[in-house]
Amino acid sequence: MTTLTLAVPDEMKKKMDSFPEMNWSEVARQAFMQKIEDMEFLRKFKEKSKLTEAEALRMGKEVSNKLRKMAR
Repeated sequence: MTTLTLAVPDEMKKKMDSFPEMNWSEVARQAFMQKIEDMEFLRKFKEKSKLTEAEALRMGKEVSNKLRKMAR
C-alpha cells in the first residue's frame, strides 16, 4: 500500500482530534474512492453523450450533490 500525505487546515485537524475513535485514513480512502467512482461515471457518461463537457460536468455535480443530501 502506498502512503499519501495530505495537508488540512489547523482548525480541521483540531476537530478531527476530538474524535480519536475515528480511523481518518479509512475515511479519506472512502472519500477518494467515491470521487473516483463519480469521475469514472462522468467519463463514461461523456463518452456516450452528445452533451458538451461543461454540461456533463454540471449534471454530474448535481447528481453527486443530490446523492450526498439523500445519504444524510
